[in-house]
Amino acid sequence: MSGAAVIPKAELHIHIEGTLEAEMVFDMASRNRVSLPFADVEDLRARYAFSDLGSFLELYYSCMAVLRREEDFADLANAYLARASSEGVRHAEIFFDPQAHMARGVPLGVVVDGLSAALGASASRYGMSSGLIACFLRDLGPQAAMDTFDQLLAHSSPIIGIGLDSAEVGYPPAMFTDVYARARAVGLHCVAHAGEEGPPEYVRQALDVLHVERIDHGVRSLEDPALVARLVDDQIPLTVCPLSNVRLKVVGRMEDHPIAGMLDAGIAVTVNSDDPAYFGGYVGENYSAVADGVGFDGESLRKLARNSFDAAFIDHSLRQRYVDELDGAVG
Repeated sequence: MSGAAVIPKAELHIHIEGTLEAEMVFDMASRNRVSLPFADVEDLRARYAFSDLGSFLELYYSCMAVLRREEDFADLANAYLARASSEGVRHAEIFFDPQAHMARGVPLGVVVDGLSAALGASASRYGMSSGLIACFLRDLGPQAAMDTFDQLLAHSSPIIGIGLDSAEVGYPPAMFTDVYARARAVGLHCVAHAGEEGPPEYVRQALDVLHVERIDHGVRSLEDPALVARLVDDQIPLTVCPLSNVRLKVVGRMEDHPIAGMLDAGIAVTVNSDDPAYFGGYVGENYSAVADGVGFDGESLRKLARNSFDAAFIDHSLRQRYVDELDGAVG
């Protein structure tokens, strides 16, 4: 694996359900007696040619049906943590979609307890710190998000924050003002997907109305010079996912990705993998892709990694430890 792939880093935009590899889909389907609409692993992988976010989400939710037990969620998280550790990840903030599982009759406790079991052992097993961020499916609306938040609080779920994901266009951040206000009131961190397929205005709403600390994706922010200036002045982190952007046709090819312009402008951009089982690579492959496709040199890659630690929801001493490791790794 290249030096770009294994540089010490944090991953801040990773959907745990998006790490469900095709082989694991069939293994879990077998042990949970779930019928699949795919003939075999090859048939499933052949369907990874997505035209947009919507076409991906249809397959994403279909595969998720195999996740039924605590051990399924623990196995899924452990597989990700092992892979991420091998690619230089020192800290991971992992998204999960409680509504997608509860809608299938899987109790919230099964999901959270399974994931928490794996993350609780991440330091001893993988040398990584980690945290869980519960994301609301924006296309289910604000009341469903509030109801889910109530259940997360009642369960005393060990989450560090909330997020907003799924279909973006037509579901502006402002719809979720109330649930974000509640989350802030109980001391949770707040992030939101915005500016992937949605317009720059969605990024503004996420900042002004939801008061998020990070923007997930945000690649369309470059269309608005005033927004770019604000992102730079306030050093609002963007958790960009290059391979995802190419696979979902947000950009045509890696060579055309706007991440170089973002970094040059002074935006606090980070590199992440989003849903790596479906998009062609984990975070290490994303670093390699921008090194090769965009032409980032070692200095640019170190800046991306430093940004990831600066943007992480960790205390100063842990951040400094990781930054010192990064500095030492590059001599």
